[in-house]
Amino acid sequence: MEKSSQNYPLTTWRLIISNPQRGANNMSIDSAILAAVERGEVPPTLRLYGWNPPCLSLGYSQSFFDIDLPALNQRGWDLVRRPTGGRAILHTDELTYAVIGPKSDPRLEGGLMESYRRISEALYQSLRLLGLPVQVHAGKNPLAHHQPVCFENPSDFEITAAGKKIIGSAQARKKVGLLQHGALPLCGDLTRITEVLTYPTEELRELARETLLQKAVTVESALGKKISWEQAVQAFLLGFKSTLNLNWVECGLTPLEEEQTHQLLKDQFDNPEWTRQKKIKPEG
Repeated sequence: MEKSSQNYPLTTWRLIISNPQRGANNMSIDSAILAAVERGEVPPTLRLYGWNPPCLSLGYSQSFFDIDLPALNQRGWDLVRRPTGGRAILHTDELTYAVIGPKSDPRLEGGLMESYRRISEALYQSLRLLGLPVQVHAGKNPLAHHQPVCFENPSDFEITAAGKKIIGSAQARKKVGLLQHGALPLCGDLTRITEVLTYPTEELRELARETLLQKAVTVESALGKKISWEQAVQAFLLGFKSTLNLNWVECGLTPLEEEQTHQLLKDQFDNPEWTRQKKIKPEG
């Protein structure tokens, strides 16, 4: 039987709240933490962060040719390939979370959908604390993996508000640990992403804009008021703590994680050759 939140043993997770950084830095940090989890060197970690400048992230196996690179460069936006699957996301005006820990933790154990569902319970509670009228999407959607934009369709156990996707998440699984991260758009124009993706015709680009507005929503649009990044962080801390029965210890990366972050930045996430190649399947 699926564990309820009341049955989780009280435990302590590491908390890292990061200043906004470049996309390549953010993905290198998340991957370095996952590697440390694999080695058994660090506890489960919740990392909350932002992005500066705005960054388009591709899913691990997404085609590089989905991008309109000149349009991206013209706007001064970054580009990175995520270590997780899913479709393209424009990271700006958002709170990003990353849950990174061993699959032996009762909150993360089992298969992909089991762990995804448990984390979704914490996300659901976090968004309810912000006053959002949210639901957990549980239906099968055959189109979810065939669109270039992540927020066009909710996947199983993702969160919706008034039927519109409000938080997009993806997971990478290794032998020992997993990384799940996702984006909560706080405000702004969700259709900006269509300006830097390729479409056969301008009519199809316009259709993508209209579809995105019909199927996705920001916190500001759903609530009718702005929520600050700091308010969203506090809601996540309380929502995860109460749902998963956690205590927090706030600290930074270990020296080895720092070292591996710099190496991953050089070898992968800031390496144009690695970003350009089309992957076959997500890591893990």
